[in-house]
Amino acid sequence: MGMNDTPSADRIHIGFFGCRNAGKSSVVNAVTGQELAVVSDTLGTTTDPVMKAMELLPLGPVMIIDTPGFDDEGELGEKRIKKTKQVLNRVDLAILVVDAQVGMKKADDELVSLFREKEIPYLVLMNKADLIEGREADSRLDEGHVRYVSASTGEGIEACKETIGKLVSVEDTRRRIVGDLLGPSDVAVLVVPIDSAAPKGRLILPQQQTIRDILEADATAVVGKESGLREMLAGMGKKPSMVITDSQVFAQVSKCVPADIPLTSFSILMARVKGYLETAVKGVEAVERLKDGDRILISEGCTHHRQCEDIGSVKIPRWLRDYTGKELEIELSAGRGFPEDLSPYALVIHCGGCMLQEREVRYRMKCAADQGVPFTNYGITIAYMQGILRRSIELFQKE
Repeated sequence: MGMNDTPSADRIHIGFFGCRNAGKSSVVNAVTGQELAVVSDTLGTTTDPVMKAMELLPLGPVMIIDTPGFDDEGELGEKRIKKTKQVLNRVDLAILVVDAQVGMKKADDELVSLFREKEIPYLVLMNKADLIEGREADSRLDEGHVRYVSASTGEGIEACKETIGKLVSVEDTRRRIVGDLLGPSDVAVLVVPIDSAAPKGRLILPQQQTIRDILEADATAVVGKESGLREMLAGMGKKPSMVITDSQVFAQVSKCVPADIPLTSFSILMARVKGYLETAVKGVEAVERLKDGDRILISEGCTHHRQCEDIGSVKIPRWLRDYTGKELEIELSAGRGFPEDLSPYALVIHCGGCMLQEREVRYRMKCAADQGVPFTNYGITIAYMQGILRRSIELFQKE
C-alpha cells in the first residue's frame, strides 16, 4: 500500500493557523519541503483551507491543512471563528505562525484560546527569527509551546519537525468493540435479524467487526435470529457472558434475555468504539424536551439503497412521534452530506457510523457540541424510547 493509499481519515491532521503576512504559507512550505501553499506579497492569498496529503518524517502520512489568515477583515467575528473551529474539529495538532518582528496579535491570542478550549496540542512558531535581535519570552505563552524559526533561512525547521513528531503520539490507541470485556472461555450471543432490509447473502459491517473482535479475545460468538433466541438460550450448556442485539429488535430480545445476563446492541458498541458513547447517552435525554415544530436531523453515514421500512427514514421518525406525541419536523442527511449549520435542530440522531472513520463521526459530534445541539445515535435512541437504555449500558458503567 503506497503512501498515497492511506485513507485521509487515518492520517494525522496538522492545521497551520495565523494572521495574514506572518509568513504562514512559507513556513508550511519549509516544514513540508513542498511548494504546497501560494506564497505572495499580497495579504491573505489563502482564502479557503488548503488540504494536502503527504508524508512528513518522522511522522509518516499526514494531512496538512493551511488556513486563511485569521485576521482577514472580510470575515471578522463569529463566522471566521466558526470556520476555524470546524477546521480545529479535524486536527490532531495546531501550529500557529506568528511574525516574530510583530509578536502576538489579538487574533493570535484568540487562536491560542481556541486551541486550549478544544484541548488540541499546539505549537507557536515565531517566524522571521533571522530578522530580530533579542528573543524574550511572552508571558502569555507557556515556553514549551514556542519555537523560533525562519522560513527563508531554514533556521529551526528541522527541530520543529521533531517537536511535531513528539507532540502527536502515533501509537494505536484504538478502542476494542467488546473484546476487552471478554475472556477466553466466554460466550457472546449475537442476535441478527434477517429481514428485507438486511443485505443479501452477508452480514452488515458492525456485525462482522464484532464477531471478529470476539474471536480475537479468544472468546466464542454464537449467532442467531431473534425468533429462536429463547430456545437457543435455554439449550446452551453455559450462561452467555453477554447478548448483543440489533437495535431494531431490542424490545423483543430484552423480554427473552434473563435480567442477570448483560444485554447491549451493535449501535451502542459502535458509539463506544468511535469514542462518543457518553455524549450520545447524555444527548438522548433531549427527546424528553422535544416540542411541537422541533426539527430533528437524522444523519446516515452511508448512502446504501433505502428500503421502505428503513430504520433512519421510517422507523425512528415513527417511534419518535409515537413516544413524544409531538408534531416533529424530521430531516435526513446521507453519506458525506452533513450540514455545517446545526443551529436549527433540537437534536441530531446519527447512525452507528460503521462506514465512517472515527475521525469523521467525532468531527460531527464536535460540530454539534460547538453549536450546543444534543447528539446521539440510532441504537441509543431506540433503547431509550423502549426503556432499556440503562440496562444496555450497564456493561460500560465503569468507563
